[in-house]
Amino acid sequence: MLDLAAIEGRERNGTNALFNGNKLKLGLFGLNCDSGCAMTLVDERHKLTWELTREIAQVADKAGIEALVPVARWMGLGGPTNFNGRNFETYTWAAGLAAVTEHITLTTTSHVQTTHPVFAAKQAATIDHISGGRYCLNVVCGWFHPELGMFGVPFMEHDARYDYADEWLSVVKRLWTEDGSFSHHGKYFQIEEAFAMPKPIQRPLPPVINAGGSERGRNFIASQCDIGYVVITDHNNKDAIRRQVAQYRTLAAEKYGREVQVWTHAYVVQRDSDREAEEYLRYFAVEKRNEEAVENAAKYLGLNSEIMPEAAWQTFKLHLSGGYAGYSLVGSAETIAERLAELSELGIDGVAIHWVDYLDGLRRFNSGVMPLLERAGLRKPFRPV
Repeated sequence: MLDLAAIEGRERNGTNALFNGNKLKLGLFGLNCDSGCAMTLVDERHKLTWELTREIAQVADKAGIEALVPVARWMGLGGPTNFNGRNFETYTWAAGLAAVTEHITLTTTSHVQTTHPVFAAKQAATIDHISGGRYCLNVVCGWFHPELGMFGVPFMEHDARYDYADEWLSVVKRLWTEDGSFSHHGKYFQIEEAFAMPKPIQRPLPPVINAGGSERGRNFIASQCDIGYVVITDHNNKDAIRRQVAQYRTLAAEKYGREVQVWTHAYVVQRDSDREAEEYLRYFAVEKRNEEAVENAAKYLGLNSEIMPEAAWQTFKLHLSGGYAGYSLVGSAETIAERLAELSELGIDGVAIHWVDYLDGLRRFNSGVMPLLERAGLRKPFRPV
């Protein structure tokens, strides 16, 4: 007789790489979108095909990288390439990659206003079964106004978006854990006799990510999530980074009695020397910048040259075109490994990384940076069973 309890009751510490013993975990960010995270016009930018996506995912899987984290996009940000306009939907994308990988965690990035929680819970559980307990949910409240217009839903005020996400996620979690049916009557959802089987494999729950940086966002992470993503704004201020990271853990522990991981994302430019890497960054992120995409992204993020000093504005545009305003990992393998070690020392648990050319960048990283991270004790050599 099939033992469903054994299938659907496996501790996530044993199935999901996000809970392994590596001090510094790694992910790949934005692989599901054309151009990835780099707002550039260079010929070698990421070209989205399923065949290339699968190859990159399998290279990352065999290297022991912990997670694939997609960007949820429904329309492009403009410019000659219509940045990110060509993209794979994240639930079906994760399900497909779950079937062709063995170790890496598959994340879906879900705009809560575009996906009903009953449907999201069912899709998530399905991916968890396909992957053998390697699923993770990234909850996104939405910042790009025109995308939500495609779905005919209003763009809510900031804190209201998190109230909506709170209720949405609470319904999803009940569907993941409660055996019988239940009705839910809240502010945003009126649901009668909700029911979902099978349950996810992972226990107690599949992990949840959010990238909230506001006070309301940090409370959402501390109370509801397992991983909080932080956007590091001052790349050279160690004290500020340490404080920024610590506030998530402190809030989770002191107010909610919980533990959370803290991650960030970073664009990687790796060459044989620091000078070569910096020259290539200048080439793709300044000379060949997709200026329209950068300006549009900044506008919808609520940032512009009128509210920032000129030097800060130019630095922000560099990081935005370099890779969605991520932390900069630019230099030789040795320099990148040192900067990653520094992030770990400042309290970062994981970094989701991305390149202009994912396959070339990942191969350089695996051969050059990974051994240095292992030597520093930040990661264990990957020896799949």
